[in-house]
Amino acid sequence: MKKQYYLILLFLVFSISLQAQYGKQKKADKLYSNFAYTEAVDLYKELIENKYNLKENRLKLADTYMKLRSPENAVFYYEDLLKDSTNISTEVYYEYAQALRGAKRYDESREWLQKYLKSHAGASAEANKMLNQENSEIQTTYRLIKSDFNSEFSDFGALKYKGETYLVSARNSENSEKEYSWNEEPFLDIYKLNSGGEVSPISGEINTKLHDGPISFSPDGETLYFTRNNYFNNKEGKRDKEATNHLKIYSAQKSGNNWVNIQELPFNSDDYSVGHPTVSKDGKTLFFASDMPGGEGGTDLYKIIINKNDTFETPENLGSKINTAEDETFPFIDEDNVLYFSSTGHGGYGLADIFKSDLKAENIEIQNLGETINSNLDDFSFFRETLTNAGFIASNRDGSDNVYGFNQLLPLILKGKVTDVINGNPIAQATIRLFNKNNQEIAFLESDEDGNYQTAVNRNVDIPLEAKQIEYKNFNDTLDTRNMDGSEEMIYDIELQPVADVEYLAEINNIYFDFDKSNIRPDAAEELDKLAEIMKKEYPDLVIEIGSHTDKRGSDNYNEALAERRAEATRDYLIAEGISGERIQKRAFGERKPAIDCDRCSSEQHQLNRRSMFNVVKMN
Repeated sequence: MKKQYYLILLFLVFSISLQAQYGKQKKADKLYSNFAYTEAVDLYKELIENKYNLKENRLKLADTYMKLRSPENAVFYYEDLLKDSTNISTEVYYEYAQALRGAKRYDESREWLQKYLKSHAGASAEANKMLNQENSEIQTTYRLIKSDFNSEFSDFGALKYKGETYLVSARNSENSEKEYSWNEEPFLDIYKLNSGGEVSPISGEINTKLHDGPISFSPDGETLYFTRNNYFNNKEGKRDKEATNHLKIYSAQKSGNNWVNIQELPFNSDDYSVGHPTVSKDGKTLFFASDMPGGEGGTDLYKIIINKNDTFETPENLGSKINTAEDETFPFIDEDNVLYFSSTGHGGYGLADIFKSDLKAENIEIQNLGETINSNLDDFSFFRETLTNAGFIASNRDGSDNVYGFNQLLPLILKGKVTDVINGNPIAQATIRLFNKNNQEIAFLESDEDGNYQTAVNRNVDIPLEAKQIEYKNFNDTLDTRNMDGSEEMIYDIELQPVADVEYLAEINNIYFDFDKSNIRPDAAEELDKLAEIMKKEYPDLVIEIGSHTDKRGSDNYNEALAERRAEATRDYLIAEGISGERIQKRAFGERKPAIDCDRCSSEQHQLNRRSMFNVVKMN
């Protein structure tokens, strides 16, 4: 009876514990569904410690950390999941690869992307882009400085209009009545920086108790477009069926120093989000981000025509070249119709990178802005002042969203002259090849008739270089383009060492002799004239050696003497052409080093053995 009592007690304790874990699970999942990720983390950790629904909760916690943009923590739980669980969806491989990239573990990220592609027949184009991504193109360089108007909370969406700086911030203000459950920060408001560096809320009734911002001005400054949660006339709008209050774009009109007449734009919806407005410099087109149905997936970028009477045409998706199955956000259009935007789907250096695309181009291409402006985490909200090299981005690379001012430096112009190291003469048609850190060729150049070459290169990198010309030895070096911020161009002259081969340098052939003769034939004189010319004009310090030979007919002693006469005749001809005898050495080989080693030689073979040849003794 006593044993049965303990069994019943044990069963009751187990049931109560199981019921408690079940309740905790429901609460954690509800917090997750309501975007209360910070609170959900602690509950998922407790469930994992109690080994409750271990596989599912590890996956949920890893995903929660990714939502909180903490890939290092996400990696830890993905690793445990992949190590201890079976029947893992291949989609987890992709998510794990994303987390590894955010943690700067790029090689491992590529390995898991490869596993994902191998095991997933319908793998997304985005995975292929990340795996095959190259960033060897010549890029603008950006110098970043963290802005001193950042707060301890999220700050982003900074822009300048008519010399005044505006930004979006979660810093505590009168409008922040409660915290945003996602990250437990105050809700976002729009702020303005005054001349004294003080930050204060924008004037008018723009800011509400929910999220407000980012913003964009019409070119004439009379209209302000801004993002806001569905909130109008001091009242929260309708939520969708999952109880989500979506983002919408509103407009306001300038009246003195205030913004009035707030209007909701007609293409908003209660069922999906529309936000991140940016106006083209001619004021005719509004670009924005939205997850409206019919897109490529995630959040896409759209444009819409603004009519003269402030009505709007139908939104137009920017297409699959720009939009991916992931998220494209924070568009910015410059005066040259170049679109800048943030994307998690085009691959890059981190979770979200900033890209650009020239919308005027016939074939649209997407270019990553590079490792300086992009980090391993999220980089977004690009803005550049018209006709300047200055602007802002936002990034959470230091933990929370902060604004960074940038100075844009154009690619460095590399230029120089290729010359002969002996005489300083320019070398035409020398080939110059430049490589990246992976030894991939990034430029192939050819010097002009004056020896000049020029190309654009990236800053802040090492660039291996190779120069060649058929009459010269190969040249190799590595250029360092760091610490060149104050320069628009880098001068790098190349000196090539001539090959120690007279026949190459003078473009001459061997000179040949008649049987048993040592006189210089007319065909030999033509070759010697070319040699004399290069020794006088190109290489005035060149010292050569004449080596003379005979065929095998005649005795050794006779052929030695004949070879000596041929060498002397060759030397005398060059001296007669103005070459100092001190620059000409000679050797007689007789028949000892035949060009054609034969026992019963033909007349043609005998002729090839009767010759004088030339070697370089000294060139400097």
